Amino acid sequence: MKKILCLLLSFCIFMIFCGCNAHNNDSAEYSLLRIHIRADSNDDDDQAVKMLVKENVSDYLTSLLKGVSTFRDAYEILESSLDEIESRAEKVLEDNGFFYGAEAKLNNEYFPTRAYEDVVVESGFYDALIINLGSGKGDNWWCVIYPPLCFVKAEAGEGFKYKSKIKELWDKYVKGETA
Repeated sequence: MKKILCLLLSFCIFMIFCGCNAHNNDSAEYSLLRIHIRADSNDDDDQAVKMLVKENVSDYLTSLLKGVSTFRDAYEILESSLDEIESRAEKVLEDNGFFYGAEAKLNNEYFPTRAYEDVVVESGFYDALIINLGSGKGDNWWCVIYPPLCFVKAEAGEGFKYKSKIKELWDKYVKGETA
């Protein structure tokens, strides 16, 4: 029982420390570059074409950012590719009968906490590639471009595995699981 209380107290202290150091994208060791593709509306057709844009842009970004090892490099590559990203999005829209246009920009914006599978991206201000389709007022699709989290295709044998040290400790000491 004493062991569990110590672990719980340590966890609470850790969480307080993390909360006091609220995230922003200024920390070089914790820089994330997000992508948000915002549909024109929540109509089924607008949401479906948003996913087609996502597929096209994701394929392009996968090859464009392959081998990038720093946040700064990823940001600069995206910055110089905004016109191409926007053109690709607009072509997908037009090929599917939507003529409301697209806008691609890099912006630092506040985002709420989001989860992607086992990875939680805390709320805060993040640099992001924003792609607005038409008005951009519909639901969005989001992901993390750097470090690659959700759409970068790994080469054979080069998959990405994200771990949570807190979950590992919890599983080990509270649940009694071993790795």
